[in-house]
Amino acid sequence: MVVSFAKDSKLEIIKESIEDSGNAQAFLAGLLHSAGTITKNSEGIRVDIVTDFKEMYSQVNVITQKLYGKELTLEISDDYIINKTTYYRIKFPIEISMQVLKDCGLYSEEEGINLSGQIDLNIVADEEQKKNFIKGAYVGCATSSIKLSELGSQLPTTGYHVEFSSHHKVFLEGIEGLLKGFDIQSRIASRKRIFVLYLKDSEAIKDLLALIGAEESVMALADEMAKRGLRNTVNRQVNCINANINKTVEASLKQISAIKYINKKIGLESLPEDLQEVAVLRLANPQESMEELLKLSTIKLTKSGLNHRFRRILKIADFLKEK
Repeated sequence: MVVSFAKDSKLEIIKESIEDSGNAQAFLAGLLHSAGTITKNSEGIRVDIVTDFKEMYSQVNVITQKLYGKELTLEISDDYIINKTTYYRIKFPIEISMQVLKDCGLYSEEEGINLSGQIDLNIVADEEQKKNFIKGAYVGCATSSIKLSELGSQLPTTGYHVEFSSHHKVFLEGIEGLLKGFDIQSRIASRKRIFVLYLKDSEAIKDLLALIGAEESVMALADEMAKRGLRNTVNRQVNCINANINKTVEASLKQISAIKYINKKIGLESLPEDLQEVAVLRLANPQESMEELLKLSTIKLTKSGLNHRFRRILKIADFLKEK
């Protein structure tokens, strides 16, 4: 069994309450930039959050009550089921929606609604606000291919990959810049109709998780890295052992073939006594390595000495084949 890394890290993040109003506003701004929608009807403009991660509702509701004194509603509709994934709509009351957009840098009197995804620098004025903006964006649009293994289960083969996705490249460039400020490197690529900012380096992913307060996820990822590192070490050792076994088998077959050919042509008794001894030893122990043959031998020989005798036997067999 494997555990969803992205969801667990998000659950960890939203458990932590955000006391400071500026940090709460930055978190909400990151969330609306990454998962917000704006609709207009006869009653006015309303901002919603559309997500498949309904667990975020409680924290967003607490933040909105703290900042605006209003409660949000959570709805589900068949219209929001895409590829068998259920999506939820967290609805902000119309009477506060415009103010929320303004406070999150998504609307201004001069320019109207911010459609470019440009991050308002006033929202991320200090380090804590930057962290909380990134945290909100992570909860809103981050996904991961990382799978964590459980005890006794087969280790996943997926690599380390976390990405933020958006229709707005400018928004992701803003996230990229914020991450660079914390020495976390990321890259942006286009994929079909969207853009993605991604991290593939496991250390960079750990730094990101630590930055946004997902300490348990950092430890879980470090543990997974250790497991996979051990598996890779074991695999290399097994491959090395198998290679050595193959070499042993190949050498043994070659030696036995030469010995049998000599016996057929001139008889083993025609060989010098020192070669007869190792020839008989090999025929009696066809599967043993050179080290094991040395242990079984009654003759005091080094490994190089034993190798030298087998090389002489091979040369004699080659000589007989050429005659």
